[in-house]
Amino acid sequence: MSRQRWSSRTVFLLAALGSALGLGNVWRFPYLAGKYGGGAFLLPYLIALVLVGIPMLMLEFAIGQKMQRGAIDCFRKLHGRFAGLGIYTLVTSFIICAYYVVVMAWCLLYFLASFGVKWSGNAKNFFYQDILQVSESVSNLGGINWSVLLALLVVWIAIYFCVWKGTESVGKVVQYSVPLPVILLGVLLLRAVTLPGFQEGWRMYLSPTWSALIDPEVWTAAFSQTFYTLSLAFGIMIAYGSYKEDGEDIARDSWLTTLFNTAISLLAGFVVFGILGYMAWQTKTPITELAASGPGLAFVVFPEALSLMPLPGLFSVLFFLMLFSLGIDSAFSLVEALNAAILDRHPQFKTAKVSLWVCLAGFVAGIIFTTRAGLYLLDIADHFTTNYNLMLIGIFQAILVGWIYGAEKLRRYIDRVSDWQVGKWWNVSIKFIIPAVLMGLLATQLTTDIRKPYEGYPAWALGMGWAIVLLPLLYFLFSILKDRNLSEYEQT
Repeated sequence: MSRQRWSSRTVFLLAALGSALGLGNVWRFPYLAGKYGGGAFLLPYLIALVLVGIPMLMLEFAIGQKMQRGAIDCFRKLHGRFAGLGIYTLVTSFIICAYYVVVMAWCLLYFLASFGVKWSGNAKNFFYQDILQVSESVSNLGGINWSVLLALLVVWIAIYFCVWKGTESVGKVVQYSVPLPVILLGVLLLRAVTLPGFQEGWRMYLSPTWSALIDPEVWTAAFSQTFYTLSLAFGIMIAYGSYKEDGEDIARDSWLTTLFNTAISLLAGFVVFGILGYMAWQTKTPITELAASGPGLAFVVFPEALSLMPLPGLFSVLFFLMLFSLGIDSAFSLVEALNAAILDRHPQFKTAKVSLWVCLAGFVAGIIFTTRAGLYLLDIADHFTTNYNLMLIGIFQAILVGWIYGAEKLRRYIDRVSDWQVGKWWNVSIKFIIPAVLMGLLATQLTTDIRKPYEGYPAWALGMGWAIVLLPLLYFLFSILKDRNLSEYEQT
């Protein structure tokens, strides 16, 4: 069975960009910019993109394209004893996919509620009580929230029909799902600039507070966002790279994906801060207080701002349609990473059947997040997967390519197939900068979590979070040690 292929380079770029773009571009990037010095945050963020984001994206595209395999077989080909790193990567991706699609279900419910702007007057109560029906603590599951569960099923059905024919169906979907949120962001931007107070929002967004640059937390946030926003260490970009022909350009595609993703993040910032400026003007609330609301920015603060606008129903529909279309590409790209690895090992399986089982497993795994304690459980799972698993996977990838397989060997391959040549700086980044930065992020987060239990959750709940980190990590470490006969390199 021949390997699936993208129908064109444009479709590949749309798919890669669709994976990189997600809910974080709309709420996380503007939130971090508002919290960490406005325009001053852009400097460490851009530095992080050059030193970590682009080199790691090139690495993932390159090993996928060179080895023509998903994450598990790619790492095995780089070194025989590193197949367990692929398992670690895909277990993490599956966990993230399970709860990420639940957030997509919230977006769907908000989209439906937009037609009557049902949160008008009390957006906070609507989110926590009407949508989530949240219990008083993580210790009280409170039963299934049936509206969220039904919405979750609908989203998973949509994801299945995005991936059921592999690159063929994905390629058709991304031609619409990637441009659509950009167009909708443009419409919302045009609306934002007609609202009183938008200038104050933009002033906060762009005006640098240079003193923020001496705060290590700012740099930590910038590097974390870079890693998160480009879908690194998920196995996605490896799988997507493997669907390219062996001789296609890598360097240029990496730069274009990063530049487009960054441009859309910046555009989202102008939209969010323009509308928050209007809300601050309307409610006489300091804009700094509105911008620092974290995830609540998308589901509490921004809906409330939309309800204060003229034609609130129309712009609420556009906003949540935009959120949903941003999220769907990221969601099905996680499924594609899993599909690629399974089909590598079992090429006789039909793509539609594999997709069905992966989607069904993701739906079942996500049910726990549809309980009335789901918000707490989702928060715990997200904290440990993004702050530990992704960082560890990134470190191991950099060590594997930089020190075991050979950064220079992979760089020569990238240069051979790329019009834009990559200098020796790439080797330095893979071998030294990326491991050092990610180890620093990991150590900082570990120190924080040891000093103070995350969000005050009980020990048993945090134990579940640590299990998400330690069980796949120990499996990976054990897989390295269990058979010393696998220490031979596999050349490709």
